[in-house]
Amino acid sequence: MAGQQYIPGASDTAPLPRVGAAPPPAPPRRPHPALQAGVLVLVAVVSGLIWWLIRHDSGVAGQPAAAPREDPLTSGEFHYVTASGPETSTDCAGNAYGDVAGWFAEHPCERVVRALYSTESAGARALVSVVVVTMPSAAEAQRLKVITDTEGTGNVNDLVRDGTANLPGAPQVAGGEYESRSAGRELTIVECAFFDGHSDDALLARIAEDALKLSAALR
Repeated sequence: MAGQQYIPGASDTAPLPRVGAAPPPAPPRRPHPALQAGVLVLVAVVSGLIWWLIRHDSGVAGQPAAAPREDPLTSGEFHYVTASGPETSTDCAGNAYGDVAGWFAEHPCERVVRALYSTESAGARALVSVVVVTMPSAAEAQRLKVITDTEGTGNVNDLVRDGTANLPGAPQVAGGEYESRSAGRELTIVECAFFDGHSDDALLARIAEDALKLSAALR
């Protein structure tokens, strides 16, 4: 037949390949084992990096990151500037006066922290005393609150009263607005008064209540 070479003894049904025909395709080559290992290592590194970024971005995987802690000096209705302190002591009796000092002599505190702050509103400037007393138990903190809340029983000295702070023109906060709050073993006591003889009872009461949050700055 034309185009084919006849070989004696060969089957007429099995023609030889044409001269110049392309060889059959080579079988696919498998990747080298070292290359496969390198790819797996790269995938593991990338996965680990993504996991690290997720954890450090959200705190704990699957949970939102914790909100930044608020600054008690600026997070409320009024903004405060530290004027003196904080002063820390374990001698509450020695830093108190009146019946409160006598009560401390029989019921020692664990710690007392005192500080002074100033704040301004509507052109009026106020001095604020914040005292945080830590008692051995919540029951004792509550009993102390009852005593300090009672008129004429004394209190814990603020830093102006005992002479620790020397602030020109500072008002006597012990004769001003009073506020207190007990939480667990802690009692927070706030006293405040205006500079320069300013008078605004409603504003001073708002400052005293707002300043209770300043206890967070004394812990």
